[in-house]
Parts: sequence; structure tokens; C-alpha cells
Amino acid sequence: MPTPSRIAAARALHGVFGAGHRVGDRWDAGLSSEDAGLAQALLGLCLRHWGRLQAYVKPRLKDQSRSLPLGSQVALAMGLAQLAWMDGVAAHAAVNEAVELAADPVLGFPPHKGLVNALLRRGAENRQLLRADLEALPASLDRTPFVNAVLQAALEPHHVPGKAQVEALWAKLQTPPRPAFRVLRGEAPPELEADPQLDGCWSLRAGEAFPIPWLQSGAGMVQDRSSQALMTFRWEQNPFRILDACAAPGGKTTSLGSRFPNSFITAVEREPRRADRLRKNLEDRCVKAAVVIAEVTDFLASTTGTFDLIILDAPCSGSGTLQKHPELPWIAGNIDLERLSELQRDLLRAAIPKLDPGGLLIYAVCSWLPEEGDHHRAWVRSAHTELQPALVWPAGYGVESGATSFFRPHPLTWDGEGFQAFAWTKR
Repeated sequence: MPTPSRIAAARALHGVFGAGHRVGDRWDAGLSSEDAGLAQALLGLCLRHWGRLQAYVKPRLKDQSRSLPLGSQVALAMGLAQLAWMDGVAAHAAVNEAVELAADPVLGFPPHKGLVNALLRRGAENRQLLRADLEALPASLDRTPFVNAVLQAALEPHHVPGKAQVEALWAKLQTPPRPAFRVLRGEAPPELEADPQLDGCWSLRAGEAFPIPWLQSGAGMVQDRSSQALMTFRWEQNPFRILDACAAPGGKTTSLGSRFPNSFITAVEREPRRADRLRKNLEDRCVKAAVVIAEVTDFLASTTGTFDLIILDAPCSGSGTLQKHPELPWIAGNIDLERLSELQRDLLRAAIPKLDPGGLLIYAVCSWLPEEGDHHRAWVRSAHTELQPALVWPAGYGVESGATSFFRPHPLTWDGEGFQAFAWTKR
């Protein structure tokens, strides 16, 4: 029987390629730290190289016109990835485990047990040659039209959409990101080191284990580097009423509570389970906020209150998270970009009237696509003359050379998720 780590990785691959699902936050729950590390590395390699792994197999089949069942594709991809890129895994273990996986009636395809065995044993004869053959295949095989559009969109505002820059950005996104952290109480644990460029940001030291006990204590939190930079916006006002829309899991709410401890914060989340998680996170971090379970547009339509500061981190395609979510290229066909863009516009329409004069509105998405960011910014500029851009982020965080109202760090030089955000104040 395959090991728990390989079973977990296989199930995740079936979820992506069989059902079009994203890899959940707790897909490896229940695994030991060692097994989880193996599963995460294996899943990442398979997702990042899926196109090339399948292209390697096809010419080695007797009948190249027939597609392999998903169970066979998964078993072969996992075996080849271990042989090519996981030197710490013995060749016999990589082959035997993949063969056992192929024999599983749910996760594999038993009639192809012999095929999987033969192809992997051939690859195991020279692992360096196998790796070279895989890496010699075009990197574009691992990209979908959605990914190519995202890469162009990420670079275009910075006037560097050339082929070399596209390939450089894609190569950068193939390196798993280093987790970023925020210290909330006390000292940072020894597993972390300070970010040399972003004050208050910490990252995991190479080779160190994830600081789970420290996070569970509420003394710190995981927060992407871009989210941390976004929340360093410069604003001298002391807001009394703050709205954090689409607030779960609570990273931005936590930042707001730390920065404005005397403000009344309303955190809105539409999904009850995510709201429960939000509430628990805020309690653990000693952050005071009123958690409301509602659609943001419904809440804004029904409330009589207004706000001095509104953070609108809108639902989006997540196209800026390709580095953290390598499954995204393969499930992007399920993303309804038009519907998301309409939802984002509706959220802006609902939020703008609830902003007090002199107040600040920050809209953000973890996406590089202009339909989810820059197009909305242009609409606000033309439809709401009572708003004016607020230069709340320093040089280096935007496309312009100086302070900016449009948060959009350069994707080739910035370590963090791809974000677009804009800030406006009401006259």
C-alpha cells in the first residue's frame, strides 16, 4: 500500500485534474511533519511540471493516439517527479510506490500496473538523464492560455512584456515561495529571520520547521509579504469606524486592530465557516472586532452607519497567487472572470456611498488581471468625481517612480503575491 504522503498527494492531484478543485488549505492534515514535507514537495513538483511529465510519457506509449486514464497519469507523474527531482527518495521506493498506486482501484488504474512499472524502471536506470530529458522539454508545456495572459498582464504596466521577461517571470513563479509571518506579541521564534526590506515582516529560515506552536499561541500569524506591504499604507488620520469587507481569515483585520486599537472595527464575512475561523483567529490574537456574517453588499445596503476607513479585499481569480497555488493554471477554465469583475464592481458601488468625507477607501485583489483592478480604477475615476487618489504607498510599490495610489509592485523584483490595490479619499 502506498505511504500516507503519496496517497495524500495523489488525492490532491485527482481533485485538481479530475474535479477541477483547488488544493485546500488542509489537504495534508493528519500527516506527520515528515510525511507532510514529502507530500508537499511531491505535489508541488507534479503540479509545476504536469505538462512536461505527460509530454515525456506520450511518445513512450505503444498507442500514442489514446489518452491515459487519470489514475495512470497520476501514478506516472508522481513516480517520474520523484526519480527526476527528489534525490533523497530511493529509486526502488519511487518505482514501487507508484506501481502500488497504479494498482489502487480508486486512485490508480490497475490494468496499467505493468505499464507504470516498465516506464518508471526505464527512467530509473539513469535519473540524471531523466531529469535532463524532462527539463529539455519546453517550459511552455506547463502553461495554459490563462497563464500566458496573466504573465503578460503582470508585466505590461511596467513596460516589460517581452518574451525574455515572460520566461523570467514564469521561472520565478516555479520556485515555491517562502512563507512570511507577522509577530503580534513578544519575540519572533528562532525559526524566523527578519525581512531586510519590509519592516515587521519575517520569513522562515532555510531548513527550519514551520513554527506551528507559536502560531497556535496567537503570538504571530502567517501573512503574505504583499498583504503586509499593502497594510503599511501611510495615512495620518485616526479612524473611529473601520470596515474590513470580505475579512476572513483575518490577517488584515488583525493589522487594523494593531494599528488602530481604539477604533471600532466591523469585519464582514459571508460564509459561516470562514466567519467562525475569522472569529477564532481574532480571539486568539486579542483583536477586538464585530464579526458580521452577511454578503457585503447586503450589509452595506442595510446599515445606516458610515465608515472612516474601508478595506475592500474583494473576491478575485487569485491570478497573482500562481507561485503559491501551482494548481491554478490547470483549473483556470472554471474561473468566471466576467462574473468576478461584476461582483467587484458591485462591491465598489455599495462601499463608496458608505465612506465618510475625508475617509479612505482601499480596494485590493490578489490578481494581475486588469479586469479585476486597473479597469475598476478607471471606472472610479470617471464615475465618482467626489473621490480623489490618495498617495498612501511609498516609491517602489507602484508603477510610478514616486509615492503612489496604485499598489502594484514589479513582479520580477518583488517577492510576494501579485497584488493590485488602489486608494481613494472622499472630498
